[in-house]
Order: sequence, then C-alpha cells, then structure tokens
Amino acid sequence: QLQLVESGGGLVQPGGSLRLSCAASGFTLDGAAIGWFRQAPGKEREGVSCISSSGATANYGDPVKGRFTISRDSAKNTVYLQMNSLKFEDTAVYYCAAQARADLYCSTYSSDYTSWGRGTQVTVFS
Repeated sequence: QLQLVESGGGLVQPGGSLRLSCAASGFTLDGAAIGWFRQAPGKEREGVSCISSSGATANYGDPVKGRFTISRDSAKNTVYLQMNSLKFEDTAVYYCAAQARADLYCSTYSSDYTSWGRGTQVTVFS
C-alpha cells in the first residue's frame, strides 16, 4: 500500500523551529518530486516548498523563503522540511505530496501531485 506519513508538527512559539518529516512506505521516493503544502482554517491550500527527485532543485513559496529548507534522504526514503523563525501565520496543517517525475523539476501547485499524506498540525502561539 502506497502511503505518505507526515510527522514533526506541534506547538512552538514565534521565532522557534520545527522539522517536519514525510516518510514513504510501499514505494520509493527516488523517482518522485515531493511537495510540502499547508492549509490554515478558512484558507485555501498553499504551496510551501518542493524538491525534485534528484534533490538538485528546490523551490519555495514567497512567505517562507529564507526561513524554510527542504531536503531529502534517499536512504531513509524521507523528505524533510526544516522550519525556522516561525511566525503566527505559519500555523496550519502541513501536507506532503508526491508526483512521479524523475527530472530536475518540481512544482508548488497542488494539482500536479497525485499522492498525499494526511497532514501534521503546526501551531505557532505565544
């Protein structure tokens, strides 16, 4: 069974950090671009970051540039999202998604992705 599982969410104060993980089971992430998305209550799903299958390309949404870093570990079949300098507006459910493509590109458009995890909650509070 193909499955993506997010973890690492939680409660954090402004300025703090979290590292989200996206682990795959039932398939390898090596031939897939991976995207991170988030959705806050009452808002549309937003593309946060993505990484190409080789890891050579990473893209970020404007709100997180300079604060978030995406990476992948093929040996662990996992993609990470390091989130630093967190702000109140980063509060959302974060999802990872996979798109089967083995090239240098990745997308932050949710419609390009076919496999999704169930999400992990990130709450920034003071």
